[in-house]
Amino acid sequence: MEWILSLLSTLAIFAAALLILVFIHEFGHFITAKFFGMRVERFSLGFPPTVFGIQFGETEYALGATPLGGYVKISGMIDENMDTDHLEEEVKPWEFRSKPVWQRIVVITAGVIFNLILAVAIYGGITYSIGEPEVKLDSLGSVYIPEGSLADQVGFETGDKLVGVNGEEVPFFSDLMAPDKMTSSNWTLQVNRSGAPVSIAIPDTLLNEVGKEGLVSPLNALPSKISRVQKDSPAEVAGLQGGDEIASINGQPIHHWLEAVQWISSSEDSLDITIKRGTKTMAFTVQTDKNNKLGIYSPNPDSVFQVEHFQYGMFESIGKGAQRTKATLTGIIQGFKKMFTGQISVRESLGGPVAIANITKEATESGGWIGFWNITAFLSVTLAIMNILPIPALDGGHLMFLIYEGITRRKPSPKVRMALQQIGFIILLGIIIFATFNDIIRQF
Repeated sequence: MEWILSLLSTLAIFAAALLILVFIHEFGHFITAKFFGMRVERFSLGFPPTVFGIQFGETEYALGATPLGGYVKISGMIDENMDTDHLEEEVKPWEFRSKPVWQRIVVITAGVIFNLILAVAIYGGITYSIGEPEVKLDSLGSVYIPEGSLADQVGFETGDKLVGVNGEEVPFFSDLMAPDKMTSSNWTLQVNRSGAPVSIAIPDTLLNEVGKEGLVSPLNALPSKISRVQKDSPAEVAGLQGGDEIASINGQPIHHWLEAVQWISSSEDSLDITIKRGTKTMAFTVQTDKNNKLGIYSPNPDSVFQVEHFQYGMFESIGKGAQRTKATLTGIIQGFKKMFTGQISVRESLGGPVAIANITKEATESGGWIGFWNITAFLSVTLAIMNILPIPALDGGHLMFLIYEGITRRKPSPKVRMALQQIGFIILLGIIIFATFNDIIRQF
């Protein structure tokens, strides 16, 4: 029963995000077509069979049973329906084909543009609502790198101090992990190691793992100071108190919180813990509980590091939303480039509906409404990029035909367009099948 509820929750969250993205994309086509005097015969969320439809004026508004997209049917246009009946009739002034090339280009690209506008609006709205908390990089101090971790594999060492990315010193931690930086041609992180500058190159082959596991975070720099002790826990029974700083465990010096956690979680016996309490150094012997825990809590990062909370007005927030959309757009494009050139694994990187649904749910569960809107904005940028690819049957394919017409002053023949669109559908179907197969394999 629990897995059924989990599945229904995943589908509901995914459907909500997808409906928003598809509606905005198709509304872009719809509103620009109307603006240029084109007749829109149908506005559909989802593909046939039709579950619900209602006629308003010249347009039927429909809801399809297949919720993996949508479409706007414009009179006089060869689209996903492969309808060519109008070609035998005289061109009418309200048809797509009767309009100047530049107007048709605007209508075709409007879906992509509206998806990017949606991302700017979402990112800007989040910034306006909650501001931007930024951890100052120079307040982190040194980091702890667990042995065998991904950070350890790429060359980080305990004691390193993060200072910059791609050869440039940056003020905030978030600058290190920006999408456009991570997917650049040579992603390197600069650290200070025992007073000397060191550059650590992150191989493209590990980008997928970084996305899943992370690399380093402010948590790696948390000091080994106890914020509070759980009531009646082994730590309280032994005499530990909030404000104590763990100096050593079983004779091994401890400087970071994660280092202490690793020692505690891997121990099956009692621990000899030395702490600093004010000017005093005290020793305790503590027995972990059945879950290998002591009942101690880490310090709040906000109380340890310098966190600047930036608040912006409406117009400043829109500007910040545009900057974040640009960084996301650049990062995704660079990521696709790395896939196509074989620098990163297509099998590991390409996700289909199952992966997108799971990611959307995870983002929502971990980040609440902020997580949901963040992932929706990210997917909106991804949808824009996917739709502008020069594949017949996508917006980019239609744009390719229009550019050809604009340059040569000749329209591609209907037979050629139909053949290429059928090929495009086959390509898309192949990509969807491959991505979905990847999803299923990853689930197991």
